Amino acid sequence: MVRSGFVAPLLLLLLAGCAYKPVIDAKTSAHPERYDADLAECRELAKEGANPGGSAAGGALIGAGVGAAFAAATGNRDAAGRAAGGGAVLGGAKGAGTGANEQRTIVRNCMNGRGYRVLN
Repeated sequence: MVRSGFVAPLLLLLLAGCAYKPVIDAKTSAHPERYDADLAECRELAKEGANPGGSAAGGALIGAGVGAAFAAATGNRDAAGRAAGGGAVLGGAKGAGTGANEQRTIVRNCMNGRGYRVLN
Protein backbone atom coordinates (compact mmCIF):
# COMPACT_ATOMS: atom_id res chain seq x y z
CA MET A 1 0.00 0.00 0.00
CA VAL A 2 1.38 3.43 -0.99
CA ARG A 3 1.13 6.05 1.74
CA SER A 4 -0.42 9.40 0.84
CA GLY A 5 2.67 11.19 2.14
CA PHE A 6 4.61 9.93 -0.87
CA VAL A 7 2.04 10.99 -3.47
CA ALA A 8 2.57 14.77 -3.26
CA PRO A 9 6.36 14.67 -3.74
CA LEU A 10 5.91 12.24 -6.62
CA LEU A 11 3.43 14.59 -8.31
CA LEU A 12 5.84 17.50 -7.85
CA LEU A 13 8.55 15.50 -9.61
CA LEU A 14 6.17 14.75 -12.48
CA LEU A 15 5.48 18.44 -12.99
CA ALA A 16 9.03 19.66 -12.43
CA GLY A 17 10.19 19.25 -16.02
CA CYS A 18 7.28 21.22 -17.47
CA ALA A 19 7.69 24.03 -14.93
CA TYR A 20 11.37 24.57 -15.69
CA LYS A 21 12.05 28.17 -16.71
CA PRO A 22 15.59 28.66 -17.94
CA VAL A 23 17.48 31.78 -16.97
CA ILE A 24 19.02 33.39 -20.00
CA ASP A 25 21.60 36.09 -20.54
CA ALA A 26 19.51 38.58 -22.52
CA LYS A 27 22.56 40.58 -23.62
CA THR A 28 24.14 37.62 -25.38
CA SER A 29 20.96 35.86 -26.59
CA ALA A 30 19.84 36.24 -30.19
CA HIS A 31 16.13 37.11 -29.66
CA PRO A 32 15.29 37.87 -26.01
CA GLU A 33 11.99 39.47 -27.10
CA ARG A 34 10.77 36.04 -28.29
CA TYR A 35 11.63 34.29 -25.01
CA ASP A 36 8.06 33.48 -23.91
CA ALA A 37 6.97 32.12 -27.30
CA ASP A 38 10.15 30.09 -27.72
CA LEU A 39 9.91 28.72 -24.18
CA ALA A 40 6.31 27.59 -24.77
CA GLU A 41 7.32 25.81 -27.98
CA CYS A 42 10.32 24.16 -26.31
CA ARG A 43 8.15 22.96 -23.41
CA GLU A 44 5.77 21.33 -25.90
CA LEU A 45 8.69 19.56 -27.54
CA ALA A 46 9.85 18.38 -24.11
CA LYS A 47 6.40 16.94 -23.34
CA GLU A 48 6.60 14.93 -26.56
CA GLY A 49 10.18 13.84 -26.02
CA ALA A 50 10.14 12.77 -22.36
CA ASN A 51 7.40 11.30 -20.20
CA PRO A 52 7.92 11.58 -16.43
CA GLY A 53 4.69 9.66 -15.84
CA GLY A 54 5.88 6.75 -17.93
CA SER A 55 9.28 6.83 -16.27
CA ALA A 56 7.59 6.83 -12.86
CA ALA A 57 5.39 3.87 -13.76
CA GLY A 58 8.34 1.88 -15.09
CA GLY A 59 10.40 2.72 -12.02
CA ALA A 60 7.55 1.68 -9.74
CA LEU A 61 7.23 -1.70 -11.45
CA ILE A 62 10.95 -2.35 -11.24
CA GLY A 63 11.08 -1.20 -7.61
CA ALA A 64 8.14 -3.41 -6.64
CA GLY A 65 9.79 -6.41 -8.26
CA VAL A 66 13.11 -5.77 -6.56
CA GLY A 67 11.42 -5.29 -3.18
CA ALA A 68 9.37 -8.46 -3.49
CA ALA A 69 12.36 -10.46 -4.73
CA PHE A 70 14.48 -9.27 -1.80
CA ALA A 71 11.81 -10.22 0.72
CA ALA A 72 11.36 -13.62 -0.92
CA ALA A 73 15.11 -14.22 -0.98
CA THR A 74 15.36 -13.57 2.74
CA GLY A 75 12.53 -16.02 3.36
CA ASN A 76 10.21 -13.44 4.90
CA ARG A 77 6.97 -13.96 2.97
CA ASP A 78 5.02 -11.70 5.33
CA ALA A 79 7.23 -8.73 4.42
CA ALA A 80 6.98 -9.27 0.65
CA GLY A 81 3.98 -6.96 0.22
CA ARG A 82 5.50 -4.19 2.30
CA ALA A 83 8.83 -4.53 0.55
CA ALA A 84 7.15 -4.46 -2.86
CA GLY A 85 5.18 -1.34 -1.89
CA GLY A 86 8.26 0.43 -0.58
CA GLY A 87 10.21 -0.53 -3.67
CA ALA A 88 7.39 0.76 -5.87
CA VAL A 89 7.39 4.15 -4.15
CA LEU A 90 11.17 4.54 -4.34
CA GLY A 91 11.36 3.28 -7.91
CA GLY A 92 8.49 5.53 -8.98
CA ALA A 93 10.11 8.59 -7.45
CA LYS A 94 13.43 7.82 -9.13
CA GLY A 95 11.72 7.25 -12.49
CA ALA A 96 9.75 10.48 -12.22
CA GLY A 97 12.90 12.41 -11.38
CA THR A 98 14.66 10.93 -14.40
CA GLY A 99 11.79 11.89 -16.70
CA ALA A 100 11.66 15.43 -15.30
CA ASN A 101 15.42 15.80 -15.82
CA GLU A 102 15.02 14.65 -19.42
CA GLN A 103 12.37 17.34 -19.98
CA ARG A 104 14.64 20.01 -18.49
CA THR A 105 17.46 18.90 -20.77
CA ILE A 106 15.20 19.05 -23.83
CA VAL A 107 13.99 22.56 -22.93
CA ARG A 108 17.56 23.74 -22.26
CA ASN A 109 18.88 22.29 -25.53
CA CYS A 110 15.94 23.69 -27.49
CA MET A 111 16.47 27.19 -26.08
CA ASN A 112 20.22 26.96 -26.79
CA GLY A 113 19.41 25.92 -30.35
CA ARG A 114 17.22 28.99 -30.76
CA GLY A 115 20.05 31.31 -29.87
CA TYR A 116 19.59 31.78 -26.12
CA ARG A 117 22.49 31.54 -23.72
CA VAL A 118 20.97 29.44 -20.92
CA LEU A 119 22.64 29.96 -17.55
CA ASN A 120 20.98 27.25 -15.46
